[in-house]
Amino acid sequence: MPVRIAASSLIGLALATLATSAAAQSPPAYVVLGGQGALARAVVPAGTAGVVPQCPTIVVDGAAQAMRVRAQPDRDFPILVCEYALPAAAASAAIGGQALPLPKTADSIAVFGDTGCRLKAAKPPAGKPATVSHDADDEDDDSGKFQDCNDPSSWPFAPISAMIAKAKPDLVIHVGDYLYRESPCPTGDKGCQGSPYGDNWVTWAADFFAPAAPLLQAAPWIVTRGNHEICKRAGPGYARLLDPTPATGQGPPACVDLIDPYTVTVGNRAFIMLDSSDAADECPQSGCDSAAFAAQFAAMKPAAGSWLVTHRPIWGFTNSRDKSGKRKLGIRNMTLQAALAQWNGKAPDGIDLVLSGHIHLWEALSFADARSPQFVLGSGSTQLAHQITEQLVGQKIGGTKVASATTDQRFGYTMFAPSKGGGHWDATFYDTNGKAKIACKVEAGKATCK
Repeated sequence: MPVRIAASSLIGLALATLATSAAAQSPPAYVVLGGQGALARAVVPAGTAGVVPQCPTIVVDGAAQAMRVRAQPDRDFPILVCEYALPAAAASAAIGGQALPLPKTADSIAVFGDTGCRLKAAKPPAGKPATVSHDADDEDDDSGKFQDCNDPSSWPFAPISAMIAKAKPDLVIHVGDYLYRESPCPTGDKGCQGSPYGDNWVTWAADFFAPAAPLLQAAPWIVTRGNHEICKRAGPGYARLLDPTPATGQGPPACVDLIDPYTVTVGNRAFIMLDSSDAADECPQSGCDSAAFAAQFAAMKPAAGSWLVTHRPIWGFTNSRDKSGKRKLGIRNMTLQAALAQWNGKAPDGIDLVLSGHIHLWEALSFADARSPQFVLGSGSTQLAHQITEQLVGQKIGGTKVASATTDQRFGYTMFAPSKGGGHWDATFYDTNGKAKIACKVEAGKATCK
């Protein structure tokens, strides 16, 4: 029997159906930020048979420009994906009369992750192959659980997106894991009745583009690849729709196992993006396969004050089960910690803060050796993980000990803003009602929350 999470709502079902339909009929236009700068994207439905879709015109600083094809339509993605590399000096841009948000400053940053609605069978239906991987190294023990995608109170991504959009942030950072609808909704389950699943446009529209629509219009996005977007899961869709690497042909872009690190610069702030999507959380007795990540860390030359953004936290805690079924405190991520061992476990000099998701909780951790604080912001809307009840201060992790820790188990998002007097950042965690629940002072080497 599937495990229920909450009662469904007829109103929520109507809203979800309307949102999915709107996403399919109103092509989204949005801006993603990568190492080469800002890319404007547009999604155009393939339309009726025999009609070849065309990329729209983008108007940049009053001049009409042609967008290029990123990916042609196919069976699973009956859409044309178009893009245009925006000049760094561009003051305005619009597609189809819709103004696009351009990166200017990073004084107000909204951060969250793990936003999709969980539909995950314990195993594939009899006689059918899995549409995605059911990895043993998943972030939790939630196979066989189905979230109420049709109930905004149970899956609040749409209201969270709308709430952040009203705050008008300069920048949005999504720390990964967009598509969770991996299995068909069980027969008779009204909480997810009618939901699509699998790596295809209909599912991407339902799980991400429809609920995120107001926020995609409000701010440019830094997108992080999560473990749900590795190549054997929803990686092809991520490469087509979100990966900020510019297209080199008419694609679709190929999914690669490991994306090279790149730096996004917004205003005077540098964000180093590390692809940890397939870095094992736990390692076999023979040791971690961490050489590729060690090489990437060694090659980093961060400017002072840089932030490192990576899906799996370098240092994070879970409340998981051992082989006997008992709850125990788990540590994440052993592969990344092994990669940093030769530098006493610390991130490269110049990195002031690490932002991650993956664990479906909110965590802010500081460490005894004053290494970069770690924020885990994986409570964006996917079914929450088990609450951590153990005392974290004093726990050993990554060659040091936890000096301070704050955790929370509720859906929400975090806003970062520089302090009025300068010298530190203020980070505030908001719940789904828009109420501030945790306030943190983020300084070099520590984060203090209350």
